[in-house]
Amino acid sequence: MFVAVRSILYLIFLALTVIAYSIPLGLFGWLMPTPLLGRLGQSWAQANLWGQRRICGLDYRTQGLERLPERNCIVLAKHQSAWETIALRGILPPQQTWVLKRELLWIPFFGWALAPYRPIAIDRGAGRAALRQLMERGAHWLAKGRWVILFPEGTRVAPGERHRYGSGGAMLAERTGVPIVPIAHNAGVFWPRRSINKHPGTIDVVIGEPIATAGRSAQEINQEVEAWIEGTLATLPQQR
Repeated sequence: MFVAVRSILYLIFLALTVIAYSIPLGLFGWLMPTPLLGRLGQSWAQANLWGQRRICGLDYRTQGLERLPERNCIVLAKHQSAWETIALRGILPPQQTWVLKRELLWIPFFGWALAPYRPIAIDRGAGRAALRQLMERGAHWLAKGRWVILFPEGTRVAPGERHRYGSGGAMLAERTGVPIVPIAHNAGVFWPRRSINKHPGTIDVVIGEPIATAGRSAQEINQEVEAWIEGTLATLPQQR
């Protein structure tokens, strides 16, 4: 019961931060310089990480921040929870482009805040057209110096389960030769999918060494990414 109450209080906090940031971003975000947009996105995420810690007793620790290269990369991350959609915005370098389902842009306030960041908003039912969009827009933003972030599983996967890794991120890496940074975490143990509860504890986030992609096939790249993420995940606590 106590966990549920704290979780509801945090959801109120989250909603308030979304509204507070979405109004200036929706009105003026298109006019803001890219560095300012990046800093605003990071500050929103860090405010929520603070709120999770203070309200829910939910913290995190990160291994491997020193492995992030100076140049921008493609990030392929495990997807277990809503937590990583907030946390990675604050943990990774600020100039980010996310690959996400286009329906997120339709959410009042939240979608208004997302739009100025020009995410790669995919219609998941569009098949090859969606893949072509990812290739074209992903290459464009990588050339502009942004980190392109996506979840290869495409949906949240409960701890202990596995889902097929889509090849879109690996195909983008094959086309551009840009390295991939893999990320594993156990957020789903503390913030389960399809649940409002955020349990106290410490989420482990592990950032891997950049994976070279130049001259390699998408299939080979994808297999290495999946093996690293799932192998690293197996070493993390799977229970609270």
